[in-house]
Amino acid sequence: MLRRDVIFGLAAVGLAGCGSASTRPLGPDGLPLPSAYVIRPGDEATIQFRMLDSVNALRQTAGVPPVALDARLNAAAATHSRDMAVQNRPWLFGSDGSSPVERARRVGFAGRLLGENISESFESELQTLSAWMAQPDTRAVILDPNARFMGFSWYQEESAKLWWTLNMGSDPTVSQPIPGAAF
Repeated sequence: MLRRDVIFGLAAVGLAGCGSASTRPLGPDGLPLPSAYVIRPGDEATIQFRMLDSVNALRQTAGVPPVALDARLNAAAATHSRDMAVQNRPWLFGSDGSSPVERARRVGFAGRLLGENISESFESELQTLSAWMAQPDTRAVILDPNARFMGFSWYQEESAKLWWTLNMGSDPTVSQPIPGAAF
């Protein structure tokens, strides 16, 4: 019995060595260096729904209602992500001076925009969500109990740098927008 286990063990080790070697460069510690997260064409829906599922899992744990993706808030998020890349800085104001509330209104969102989270990184959407959850102000946007809709989008540069935007909005039948409010 022991002899058979040793033979199978050696065969497994030998077969493991037949795999292709990693082409990622190694750091001084011998571990592969991190690589940029690259979004392939056609992955858009997968990424948006993975983020939606993750946000709703966090919201469920916090005891607040789930949110649904909203095409208008997605459009506002996509526009702002691209605009941040053009400006080459992550901030809440558009190159035209627009606020998150104004961008939500422009795309026809009828509810109240409750908050906007932004990020500039080379990390995945889930790593970005984790970073947002680690900060009280951005975590509050994600877990806002009044939120019923979410917009989420990004812009990826050729260098693989990502500009992420997440918007949370209320149900228009429950919470009307604040007239003339600037965010």
